[in-house]
Amino acid sequence: MSGGAAGTAKALPSSGPKSLREMPHPLATSSSEEMGPALTPSPDLLLPRSIADKDLSLPNGTPVDTSSPASSSSLLNRLQLDDDLDGETRDLFVTVDDPKKHVCTMETYITYRVTTKTTRAEFDLPEYSVRRRYQDFDWLRNKLEESQPTHLIPPLPEKFVVKGVVDRFSEEFVETRRKALDKFLKRITDHPVLSFNEHFNVFLTAKDLNAYKKQGMALLSKMGESVKYVTGGYKLRSRPLEFAAIGEYLDTFSLKLGTIDRIAQRIIKEQLEYLVELREYGPVYSTWGGLEVELAEPLEGVSACIGNCCTALEELSEDMSEDFLPVLREYILYSESMKNVLKKRDQVQAEYEAKLEAVALKKEERPKVPTDVEKCQDRVECFNADLKADMERWQNNKRQDFRQLLMGMADKNIQYYEKCLTAWESIIPLLQDKPETK
Repeated sequence: MSGGAAGTAKALPSSGPKSLREMPHPLATSSSEEMGPALTPSPDLLLPRSIADKDLSLPNGTPVDTSSPASSSSLLNRLQLDDDLDGETRDLFVTVDDPKKHVCTMETYITYRVTTKTTRAEFDLPEYSVRRRYQDFDWLRNKLEESQPTHLIPPLPEKFVVKGVVDRFSEEFVETRRKALDKFLKRITDHPVLSFNEHFNVFLTAKDLNAYKKQGMALLSKMGESVKYVTGGYKLRSRPLEFAAIGEYLDTFSLKLGTIDRIAQRIIKEQLEYLVELREYGPVYSTWGGLEVELAEPLEGVSACIGNCCTALEELSEDMSEDFLPVLREYILYSESMKNVLKKRDQVQAEYEAKLEAVALKKEERPKVPTDVEKCQDRVECFNADLKADMERWQNNKRQDFRQLLMGMADKNIQYYEKCLTAWESIIPLLQDKPETK
């Protein structure tokens, strides 16, 4: 991830005239030192290809290059290290931890400790620690959308992160949400504009956030109001090709991830059903061994082997539920957030086109462009620059996140099959060492 900007806030750099097709594909890999040729976004989005990079490919029976790590775990560690090299330049660090359950007369809810460490001048202290609940994070996101309409605001986890969860106070659910909220704040912290937003500052530092919430709409920026109250009376003739390509890509991207999410959930459900069967299957061999003196030891071995396979499968399913699925959902929500920013950009452009057309219809020889038209043009240009810069930033984050996600998934599957292989190999000596009796 990129580090937060130091000192005073700076405007996001525009990606210039680059089109979406010149940007790196979000799921394509490249080393931190050498970027390959830019890839055209593919509607197929074949996720497994993202781990086909030479330096990160796992051994498949061929000798491992001596310059490569010896195992997938060390590959994953190296990947994480490479992505964190820029952490030294950061001047704002935020973490979410220590969830606590609060039981009141009217409601029961969870709060999380938000700890901030910083050297920025706009903070009075170098360290803060406050407690926030989910609705406080939701308030922050709404305020960021209102005051920074030209920027992509990171998504919050859904109200229920895992479908079908009944107990939202369970340890697993709370930990999944804590991780998502922590990532949400880190996304904002790493942004060179959002991290300097006054609402974010208050969220991190105010002991009584409710008092600040009561100020309501008074703190909306002028830009926020101008976009918020754009009416639907303006109709965009056509979206510029570059932004049309972004919109089409986001539609395809969210569709593909949604399909992967649904299939992954079915796989996890089937794994859990298989796990139930295995837990009933293993003990049968143990009870059978009580009736077969000659086969008692190998039968007990098979029972233990199936038990070990159960444990390995349970760990694999947990990893998919807690690590794999939340990332997919975050990026599905991320694509929806980007679509909303695109719609706001379209509204401002439509307003500008309508006002410009009204000026052109005037019968003057040299009609002077009114100030409000110039301001509207400035807003369009601001939207374009900020949106393109955020899109490029989003692409880079996705590339890192999916490389790490897929590498982790490969590593977990390798561990699972290695554990199963070890378990089954362990019973072979029990069969070979005992010669058959005549």
